[in-house]
Amino acid sequence: MRTVYVGTSEFAAEVLDRLALSPHRPQLVVTRPDRRKGRGRQLAPPPVAEAAARLGIETIQPENVNDDEPRARIAAAEPEAVCICAFGALIREPLLSEHELLNVHPSLLPRWRGAAPIERAIEAGDETTGVTIMRPTADWDAGPLCLQRAEPIHPDDDYGTLAARLAGLGGELLVEALDERPPWREQPDQGVTWAGKIEPEDRHLDPGRPAEELERRVRALTPHVGAYVELPGGDRLGVRSAALATEGAELAPGELRADGERLLFGTCSGALVLLEVQPPGGRPMDAGDYLRGRPALSGYG
Repeated sequence: MRTVYVGTSEFAAEVLDRLALSPHRPQLVVTRPDRRKGRGRQLAPPPVAEAAARLGIETIQPENVNDDEPRARIAAAEPEAVCICAFGALIREPLLSEHELLNVHPSLLPRWRGAAPIERAIEAGDETTGVTIMRPTADWDAGPLCLQRAEPIHPDDDYGTLAARLAGLGGELLVEALDERPPWREQPDQGVTWAGKIEPEDRHLDPGRPAEELERRVRALTPHVGAYVELPGGDRLGVRSAALATEGAELAPGELRADGERLLFGTCSGALVLLEVQPPGGRPMDAGDYLRGRPALSGYG
């Protein structure tokens, strides 16, 4: 089947790799323009553009995929299906109706519609998530679906480990949907939840929240976004791995304290052991290494 692929992120790049190995290898890839990233703010292509270049697939990077020129380029590829995954921008009419569209969404819709379904599932403490192949409509992630498959969320999963499994599953389901053309069915009205995008305030480990919730937040934002605690003077200490403290954790909310090789952070209910941290301007490191050579920490939030 002739396809066009529309996507941007690392997740979408992994799905593209699987699609390219199938009989439905895309004739064209559409992705977002190059953006500045990293500390040096160097201009860099999105992961899907890099994957398409490696695969030797023609690629366009329009500012707006809904404009006349990119729509014409898509139509010129004569796709029987346009496959979408983590594109990061709305697709509107008339493009929505010009082709058959299949979207790879990493949740069991209608749970976790929106931009950050993997992060929100981990953060909420869900035991299961999955992947849905659905048809985009004008309403965000509310269109009919044709395939779903569940994936357990392990207690030690972070975004990186879970997203990798879901990307593999998403690629397999997309190829299956193109191979078998299963019937579409409407999403149920019950069970809708919203996975809003990760905002700057979501990264802050608020000591007014319980330790269990903050431990899940750390995992949900690692390694791609990153959580942090506040240091005296307003600096931020990145937190890339944490665990619930089981002993020696009588700390006030917001208190950060060295306990031997352990770095503890107090919350309104329990405490966290910060296992891997990232000092301001530095690289990630074991918390024990961070503590060596520093005076004992105590009493701030």
